[in-house]
Amino acid sequence: MKIKTLAFLISLLMSCSLIGQTDTLSLSLMQTIKIAQRDGIDLRFADVSFQNNYWQYQAFLAKLRPQLNLRGEIPNINRSIEPIILPDGTEAFINRSLMSNSARINLQQSIPLTGGQIFAQTGLRRIDLFSAVNNTNISYLSTPVSVGFVQPIFGFNSLKWEKRIAPLQYEESIKKYSEDFEKIAYDATGYFFEVLIAQLNLQAAYRDKANADTLYVISKGRYDVGKIAETEVMQMELQAMRANTTLSESILNLQTATERLRNFMGIQQEVAFKLVPPEDIPTFETDATEALELANRNRANALARQRRMLEAERTLAQARANTRPSFDLYASFGLSQTANNLEEVYRKPLDQEVFTLGFDIPIADWGKSNAAKQIAKANAELVRLQVEQDAVNFEREVLVRVQQFKLVKDQVNLAKRSYDLAQRRLDITQKRYLIGKIGPTDLNLAITEESSARRSYYSALSSYWLAHYYLRGLTLYDFENGVSLVKETK
Repeated sequence: MKIKTLAFLISLLMSCSLIGQTDTLSLSLMQTIKIAQRDGIDLRFADVSFQNNYWQYQAFLAKLRPQLNLRGEIPNINRSIEPIILPDGTEAFINRSLMSNSARINLQQSIPLTGGQIFAQTGLRRIDLFSAVNNTNISYLSTPVSVGFVQPIFGFNSLKWEKRIAPLQYEESIKKYSEDFEKIAYDATGYFFEVLIAQLNLQAAYRDKANADTLYVISKGRYDVGKIAETEVMQMELQAMRANTTLSESILNLQTATERLRNFMGIQQEVAFKLVPPEDIPTFETDATEALELANRNRANALARQRRMLEAERTLAQARANTRPSFDLYASFGLSQTANNLEEVYRKPLDQEVFTLGFDIPIADWGKSNAAKQIAKANAELVRLQVEQDAVNFEREVLVRVQQFKLVKDQVNLAKRSYDLAQRRLDITQKRYLIGKIGPTDLNLAITEESSARRSYYSALSSYWLAHYYLRGLTLYDFENGVSLVKETK
């Protein structure tokens, strides 16, 4: 026993010396949450995810604005033998040497309502034909202005659906970011109490070990003078050995919990935490109806359900469009001229008109398009049922969580009272044992009850604060201060 105790004390001193080499950070629950929401790795994940959604929305908005492009080929040199159709209609292979340069400015605007596009453009092209006698034939083709439109008829209008869905996706991402932010507070609370309970268990383990060692020494003295039996001494020795084992386990548990909290908070250096228990319980009340209304207004769930329905309707609309004839209408009007020099190429331009109506009519695909339409229709119905069930489940979760929050608040008060009584009983029992009024069985029972009451109290305290921050995240509302937790658009 002495050898085991000595070895344990040596390992304990080594652990204490290692802890002494690290910084000690004193934190409350609120401070822990703020650090995690400022420096934690989960915040970086949330930031990157939101930025991704933000730029996707900006890319969509850019589609709705006019697009201005400059395109060209400078130069395009070609020296090759090519088949050329002669004026008499025959075809011959001619050795050609030419250089072509062209530039065109194009302005186009998509129309979400119709799915078509209008455009305006201007351009200039020059061709240099090289001959064997070192003569160069230069010609220009100008298009001072050309306007027109492209309009699908009876086709699938993807831009119209995107205009309905994209704003929902972006607003959903804003609320999802707010949810992620509150999820950090919830997770930080869990890690905080893991460390806090581990610290309190370690303190209790030190105390229990000191008490067990003292009681063991006293028991040996009583046994030596014949006041107690040897079995009582053996029981005290077993108690001291169990206290040593519990202390070792408590040290390991605290180290593990500390590492998890440190990593979650984004703290790089080695630190030891000194946590302050959040024993002051807020006094606000929560109403289930109000909580449900706030959750439906603030959370992303309602927007996600609406988006999923629109996406299913879009897929069905596309499948239906693929089963019917479609037409593409193209029309343009412009001015153009050709000449051998720049001065002449813009004089007296000639008008040019283009009108094209293309069509695509399915004749026989052996039911492929119809099957795709029926699949899309079934999927849309499935999504509708899932959305309805999700709404019911979400409503039920909010109502249950509000009731649970009220219950855990009462449990904290009861657990606190039980812990205070268990501490007083243990103190009285230890004093009575020291003067020989009771035996070791009663003492061990008091120690066990005090440990159980301590665990129950801090477990109830942890459950309360976890329920508190879960309800905040579930409704995105701070009931204590009466403010919304939805983040503003970045």
